[in-house]
Amino acid sequence: MKIVFATNNQHKLREVQQLLGEEFEVVTPRECGIVEDIPEEQPTLEGNALQKARYIFQRTGLDCFADDTGLEVEALGGEPGVRSARYATDEGHDDEANKRLLLKNMECKDNRKAQFRTAMALITGGEEHLFEGIVRGEILCSEQGDGGFGYDPLFKPEGYDCSFAEMAAEEKNAISHRGRAIAKLVAWLKK
Repeated sequence: MKIVFATNNQHKLREVQQLLGEEFEVVTPRECGIVEDIPEEQPTLEGNALQKARYIFQRTGLDCFADDTGLEVEALGGEPGVRSARYATDEGHDDEANKRLLLKNMECKDNRKAQFRTAMALITGGEEHLFEGIVRGEILCSEQGDGGFGYDPLFKPEGYDCSFAEMAAEEKNAISHRGRAIAKLVAWLKK
């Protein structure tokens, strides 16, 4: 099945292709001739995922899906949340600056509870569907590991003694927020 994934993030693309497997041909917006930035202007993860999927569907007419993911930290009232990718700056994505700001904001905080949450919007046959994946854990006091991307070196999932960045890709994908949302999406597509 050919399906467009509304992202230009190569890390996400690789992760999602691994999760979907060979029965799905994942196409990027660029491969469909969409080279402009896909808008993300909504105040919620669900709103952004739907906005991105609709943007692709309106321009291509192809089945597509989009996600928006946020790191929600309890002691910070749910921040960075929907602004996770642009936490430190409105000028593009700066993973290093985002991690530095998160560590600064978590100084002297005893409550380190956090969760990664992914909202996944699917448009197939013109119908819209939403799926959610959540993984709970905690924010570490310093970076651990060099795998993954984004906040992975600072997030330790519940039940594990290592950060996402210290896990093999297959191990992380099996328990991750995006992995859980994709599993629901795939189950729906296969039914």
